Amino acid sequence: MLSVVESLPDLIRRWQAGWGTSRGFRPAGETRGGLHVLLEQPDRHREVIALSAEPDILRGLAEEVAAAERPTWLTVPTNRPEEVAAIVREAGLKLRDAREALMTIPLRRHPPRPAPPPYTGATTMNGAVCETVLRHPGSGVAARGTMAVVGADAIADRIETVPEHRRRGLGSVVMSSLAENVMAHGATTGILIATADGRQLYSALGWSTRATVLIAQSPAG
Repeated sequence: MLSVVESLPDLIRRWQAGWGTSRGFRPAGETRGGLHVLLEQPDRHREVIALSAEPDILRGLAEEVAAAERPTWLTVPTNRPEEVAAIVREAGLKLRDAREALMTIPLRRHPPRPAPPPYTGATTMNGAVCETVLRHPGSGVAARGTMAVVGADAIADRIETVPEHRRRGLGSVVMSSLAENVMAHGATTGILIATADGRQLYSALGWSTRATVLIAQSPAG
């Protein structure tokens, strides 16, 4: 359960602030119960992130996305995924099959994971964004990831392992290094949105799922 202080809309805003910082997006505008983010990417010109899954609010956002002339996404963190799925389909949006998860952790509880030989890691801080890169002496970059520090939050993003180096625990090593370093910069809470595969990794590291995340695309997309 989310506390009063950590309500779902508040958590969504905090995640988006860090995600936007990590990727260099313009600050989101908040109207009609959603965060509106301009991405200007060929397959995702704009993204609307719902702050509420209340039917009237969600229908309005879904209709707005359905009417968009350029590719637009609607992202909905919710604890009522079946109701949300029905509403966005009724609006004519294409719902992605894979559901994701909004997750958090108190960073002090994040388990340490040292890099296994022969891998070596390096972590750097570029403004508010912390990046960890793991390298293999024979093939270069093997895994990497970032966390953006916004206030006391650290938002994880783009945690990636090169295919030939998977199944060796490198994602856990990247997350551990990032958590340790962002705590040194004042972060106390980790937040992320995980794919289905990522959710398994983060759950094993102690992250808790706070909401299911559904993603739909406009007909233009």
